[in-house]
Amino acid sequence: MLEFLKQPVVVTAEINVNLVALTVMGLVNRLWALSYPRAVVFDEVYYGQFVSLYMKRIFFVDDSGPPFGHMLLAFGGYLGGFDGNFLWNRIGAEYSMNVPVWSLRLLPALTGALCVPLAYQILVELHFSHCAAFVAALLILFENSLITQSRLMLLESVLIFFILLAILSYLKFYNLQKCSPFTAGWWFWLLLTGVACSCAVGVKYMGLFTYMLLLAIAGVHSWHLIGDQTLSNVSVLCHLLARGLALVVIPVAMYLSFFYVHLTLLYRSGPHDQIMTSAFQASLEGGLARITQGQPLEVAYGSQITLRNVLGKPMPCWLHSHKNTYPIRYENGRGSSHQQQVTCYPFKDVNNWWIVKDPGMQQLVVSNPPRPVRHGHIVQLVHGITTRYLNTHDVAAPLSPHSQEISCYVDYNISMPAQSLWRVEIVNRESDTDVWKTILSEVRFVHVNTSAVLKLSGASLPEWGYRQLEIIGEKLSKGYHQSMLWNVEEHRYGKSQEQKEREVELHSPTQADISKNLSFMARFTELQWKILTLKNEDTEHKYSSSPLDWITMDTNIAYWFHPISGAQIHLIGNVLTWASANVATLVYVCLFLWYLLRRRRKICDIPEDAWRLWISAGGLCVGGWAVNYLPFFVMEKTLFLYHYLPALTFQILLIPVVLQHLTDHLCRSQLPKNAFSALMVAWFSSVYLVYRTFSPLTYGEPTLSAAELRALRWKESWDILIRTH
Repeated sequence: MLEFLKQPVVVTAEINVNLVALTVMGLVNRLWALSYPRAVVFDEVYYGQFVSLYMKRIFFVDDSGPPFGHMLLAFGGYLGGFDGNFLWNRIGAEYSMNVPVWSLRLLPALTGALCVPLAYQILVELHFSHCAAFVAALLILFENSLITQSRLMLLESVLIFFILLAILSYLKFYNLQKCSPFTAGWWFWLLLTGVACSCAVGVKYMGLFTYMLLLAIAGVHSWHLIGDQTLSNVSVLCHLLARGLALVVIPVAMYLSFFYVHLTLLYRSGPHDQIMTSAFQASLEGGLARITQGQPLEVAYGSQITLRNVLGKPMPCWLHSHKNTYPIRYENGRGSSHQQQVTCYPFKDVNNWWIVKDPGMQQLVVSNPPRPVRHGHIVQLVHGITTRYLNTHDVAAPLSPHSQEISCYVDYNISMPAQSLWRVEIVNRESDTDVWKTILSEVRFVHVNTSAVLKLSGASLPEWGYRQLEIIGEKLSKGYHQSMLWNVEEHRYGKSQEQKEREVELHSPTQADISKNLSFMARFTELQWKILTLKNEDTEHKYSSSPLDWITMDTNIAYWFHPISGAQIHLIGNVLTWASANVATLVYVCLFLWYLLRRRRKICDIPEDAWRLWISAGGLCVGGWAVNYLPFFVMEKTLFLYHYLPALTFQILLIPVVLQHLTDHLCRSQLPKNAFSALMVAWFSSVYLVYRTFSPLTYGEPTLSAAELRALRWKESWDILIRTH
């Protein structure tokens, strides 16, 4: 029974010393003096604000991308015990003692360090030599721009890590496909590919470029599988379903999970609430939820309501009126109706209240039982404070002459009768008998006499309109644009028929005890749409650049400057590595076209295996560079040098691919091989020398003199900060 004890238990393991050494060097290279400088560096001022909001569970919207990257940075702050109490108001501000700088920067640094061994493994999985893989890893290790970006609380290194992890996982899966499909290892690498892709997209939408590239490669491989006659139909179907599950279903599910965690963590009202719909705001703790708790759900005749425009652009605003009238004549000589102004006002105000009136009755209170307003009903909207009726007529709007003016009717006894009947159209209803609901219903008001639709034009009125936003009657109302849609935000049943009592009622806050909860998918859809459509005003940044500046690194970014010592951190790459990457790309494209033309003439310059390797490696590296670089030429956003780093990473991987190809297939005798090897040693020594030369600007120390800084300005376009006193 105890026979097995007679033999020793032996565990054997294979350790790749190259991989271990590269990992250690990467960690030292990225983690050394990570807390320096103890000051806000460039976009840390931006990401730090979101970390603080996570710590305080306050909702926010970031139009730069999904929340997964922000959550990872916040996780670092959580591990360091950060309480969120720091004012991220300017670059260069010294961190207070409660800010765990090392912990906040740890995750980007770790992911940046792990990119070094990942580069090594990718070249190995592409079936290149360990020497070529080692060169690729060392080039990543000594790339100054990647070091700078990974040593700060920024997201590019995290993005690149997940991109490389996705590439490596797919290569390992593909290599296992040839010998052992549907094994545990095969499933692990396939599933990890999908997970890494979803994480890359979840960090920044730039990750979508590499995800699309991998889907295209997987599609080509799947097409080859379909044509493999050695596989049965069932086997092919299983392969396709496995890929669909791992590369489509799981990434989508994980992407949704990022938002689920994000919305679960951020349950408190905050400064970004106003850009969300009333229903979304009401789902948050505090803020609008405190106002809307316990409001009546169904709008009835006699209800007192505020109407918020659904569009929320150029800013959230509410239908508003005040006692002032439109000028008799505008500056351009056009005349108005001189009726009471109706605008959209971006602040809570008592003049935002309206009363829903039954045209056939005089009462302005809710009957018992209440008579709900339904889709298609005709109503009048009475301004609560002035008791004038919302009106429109065939008079040109002040700033939109092709549309009708919206006013509150004033009887001047000049044969201009009131036209104050509006048809309620609930656009998100489920049936034609649906009741108009607080917060939930999106409503369009159609003028009965002219068929014009109540709409926010978005234009700001002149001084006579207090710079409030113009409201118009849109004559041609095709579809349901959000600027035409309104929802009831605050609501109560009117109880006072007398005007003075009603004014007191309108000035009093609404109070009650029910919350309107949205489903996760409704909140996700709205938040996702806001992220994709919300655009900050494009302002020219001092360090913004164009994609053409990136290839030759004609631009840099000054990240941090010490006001006393003059020490500074810059985003500047290893000039020799960038130049070598460009040359490698050019050489690859030229050789590829040359081989392709020659093969068309039935001339094979290299063996078939080498040609397939050349195609696969180039398709991955050049394709990765192209999909991560070319889209920026059509993007309408402020661009910076760091946007090029994912594309650069693929270019760097291409360098040893081209070098090994030249050694194996173009240097045919020993003498050229030896000469080429000596040249490579000199080249790589120069790469390391350039890295060391620019390391003071990469790490921020040691402090350089003015003369030393001038010597580092290798290009006139670089903005190296030099103190003049």
